[in-house]
Amino acid sequence: MAPISLADIVTSLPSEESWGPATTSEALADGVPYAPYSKGDKLGRMADWTSEDQQVYGAGTSSLFAIQVAEDESSFSVVDNTRNVKTRGFGRGGGTVFRGRGRGARDTRGGRGTFQRVGARGGQQGNYFDNRGGRGGRGRRFGWKDYDKPQRNRDSSVNIKPDWQMLEEIDFNRLAKLNLETSGGEDIDTYGFLYYYDRSYDKPPVKNTERKLNVVDRAAYNVTTSSDPIIQELAEKDEATIFATDNILSMLMCAPRSVYSWDLVITRHGNKIYFDKRDGSSVDMVSVNENAADAPLEASEGNKDSINFPGALALEATFINHNFANQVVMESETSKYDMSHDNPFYNPSEETEPLASKAYKYRRFDLSLEKDENPLHLIVRTELDAVMKNNISGEDQFLTVKALNEFDHKAQGSGGALDWRTKLTSQRGAVVATEMKNNSCKLARWTTQSILAKADVMRLGFVSRATPKNNDRHVVLGVVGYDPRKFAEQMNLNLANGWGIVRTIVDMCLKMNEGKYVLVKDPNKPLLRLYEVPASTFEEGEDEGEPVAEGPEEEE
Repeated sequence: MAPISLADIVTSLPSEESWGPATTSEALADGVPYAPYSKGDKLGRMADWTSEDQQVYGAGTSSLFAIQVAEDESSFSVVDNTRNVKTRGFGRGGGTVFRGRGRGARDTRGGRGTFQRVGARGGQQGNYFDNRGGRGGRGRRFGWKDYDKPQRNRDSSVNIKPDWQMLEEIDFNRLAKLNLETSGGEDIDTYGFLYYYDRSYDKPPVKNTERKLNVVDRAAYNVTTSSDPIIQELAEKDEATIFATDNILSMLMCAPRSVYSWDLVITRHGNKIYFDKRDGSSVDMVSVNENAADAPLEASEGNKDSINFPGALALEATFINHNFANQVVMESETSKYDMSHDNPFYNPSEETEPLASKAYKYRRFDLSLEKDENPLHLIVRTELDAVMKNNISGEDQFLTVKALNEFDHKAQGSGGALDWRTKLTSQRGAVVATEMKNNSCKLARWTTQSILAKADVMRLGFVSRATPKNNDRHVVLGVVGYDPRKFAEQMNLNLANGWGIVRTIVDMCLKMNEGKYVLVKDPNKPLLRLYEVPASTFEEGEDEGEPVAEGPEEEE
């Protein structure tokens, strides 16, 4: 073959400025369909008869020559690596196991008749301190999959028997709308005495030194309404229509904040109404983190720390409050504040322990309305714990002393609480705000009791375990004083709403016949139920059938 000269090649080039295939408007190149593409596109297969996605010619020219990754090659794996997404159960323990029923023993002491002592170690440890069906574990967003978690099933504080007849059912939404303005009340009589408060507890603790909480054996009483001899005398004199104690009345006035089940016994005798409580009732116990989103769990719900069961925490908190109030006063027979009369429940011949610093003020409130033909008065027995001198005027100020307790800020059920040892001094406001959220019902009851007693100051102590795993030894980290009325404003507590609830329940009972009734807070729903019960219910020897928390009993 003869070589081609360079001149022949140059002369054969087109005379136009561009080169390549001739530009034509037709989509045919030598009779073959031709689709234009960019030189930057990658070429795929010319023909793929195994592809599930059949390309239609002319539809989206930009994807005609795209590389299609084979599905079988990318998805094949010898190991199943797909994620198994599980629905998260309640709290850290996972799923919910329904709790059973049991019986527990009560230890009540009586000095002078049937007066019940408070602060006993072997007290009722009931499962009425159960948990709300709240959020999941810590760190979980509020409202996240709340629809997809199991509802916690709690037992009632009292066994509802078949012969009980339900008369009324009131939900908390209706109770929250009630309102009744009343006066500040008037004092009728005072009993007991008060020791002066030890102001050294108000000072911040010295670094690396902690004040221990001591066991102080003193005789203190929490007698129910109908067993109070002073109330019986006032009822005979027709001083009022309704009678109650501050402990019982505060539970009723703060009912919309409650989560755990509780019950009250209402007796109508003639035109008189008595609000009572059962022996060993949940009303006497101090709950712990009742309103927390992640409240303490029972053993059947995955909690392995027996000292952190709701019943064990309640027993611990009740004992702390009893001892703390006795420890922060200066016992001196020469410098104490005597009331008008002696303690009506103390019998020196039967009691071995000295009497605790406690004063009882019987106060009367007017619950009458304009439409009432006869006035409607309520007499309540209120309690005071100590007295102290005002720094400016030097006048005596009455105190109520309560204690908040910390069990373990890292444990389940702590409700996101801060470490009190490091944050109480520097971030006291944040600590108190967290307690207002986790213990809304308990703090509201204490504040209501202080206002009912017309106390000048409410002293709140902060008590923590010496070690998180031991519930026998405690230390006092600090004490803070609050004006009860200002404290009520901070936690949005409206006493007028509480009086409206009391008046509503009283009106229901006044329309009924004489007899005994039981008001029960539903364990799983925000509502109250009023039952009519036989007159012999809860009498001595009657089997009350109270459910108690499972697990071993914790002794302090």
